[in-house]
Amino acid sequence: MDLKQLRYFVAVAEAGHITRAAQHLGMQQPPLSQQMKSLEGKVGAQLLHRHARGVSLTDAGKLLLEDARRILADVAAMESRLVHAASGLHGRLAISFTSSAAAHRYTPDVLRACRKSYPGIDLVLGEDNAAGIIEAVASSRLDCGFLRIPTSAPEGVVFETLLREPVVVALPLGHHLLTHKASGRPAVLTLRDLAGEALILVRRPGAPGLYGNLVQRCHEQGFEPRITAEVPRMLTALNLVAAGTGISVVPASMQGTHPHTIVYCSLADDTRLDAPLTLAYRAGELSGALGKFALLARKVARQGKF
Repeated sequence: MDLKQLRYFVAVAEAGHITRAAQHLGMQQPPLSQQMKSLEGKVGAQLLHRHARGVSLTDAGKLLLEDARRILADVAAMESRLVHAASGLHGRLAISFTSSAAAHRYTPDVLRACRKSYPGIDLVLGEDNAAGIIEAVASSRLDCGFLRIPTSAPEGVVFETLLREPVVVALPLGHHLLTHKASGRPAVLTLRDLAGEALILVRRPGAPGLYGNLVQRCHEQGFEPRITAEVPRMLTALNLVAAGTGISVVPASMQGTHPHTIVYCSLADDTRLDAPLTLAYRAGELSGALGKFALLARKVARQGKF
């Protein structure tokens, strides 16, 4: 038997009359009668009592009607799920973040917006360094990832800058660079102020992009930065700053970390340093749930005040 015959059978059973069922189905009565006889032949049992006033169900017909309704409902539900999945309204998305990307106010905003707009999309979230995220996206273990500056550029992976933010200098409380103006706020620092200071920076396999940019700017200012520690994550760098081990340069959104032991100072505008927030995904795969999520990520980035 096939689904078409089951639909025909349900229509006949509910109408109690083959001619009326045929009119409801938009077909002639003889072909519908032939379909019912064919169905009875396939199941090997009489399904309908035929009489002058129409038809009624045999015991076998009553059993089939119950199963047919369930099967047709399951098929309709499956078709609906597939349509929703193709349109991006349902599906599963595996997303990972670097610690500094997760610390940005944008990140919870876009996740809340996705859950509100697309409740049928199941978000599977994780954290990794930039190199790990890029490798996982390239190998299809992740659908997309949020990071700062890409550490590599594998073929087929797209890096889309969603927004940018300034960087700040993180110094332990009581550091000698914390000269105060009359306003009581820390002075704006220049890169030259960092010459000779013990720098704790994030580097490969974490996020060498900001590291490399900072080193290049220092060279342009005529000095070699004194890097005393290289760590895989920005939170690790800030933990060491809080312990008084040295200073670091981090995205401005990290300023809530260790607020009682770290002071964050702005860098002068001429440093030309900033920290982008980047979405990584595979080229040609912006369809379905990932396509909906990427569109929403861009919209939140445009509309948000970060």
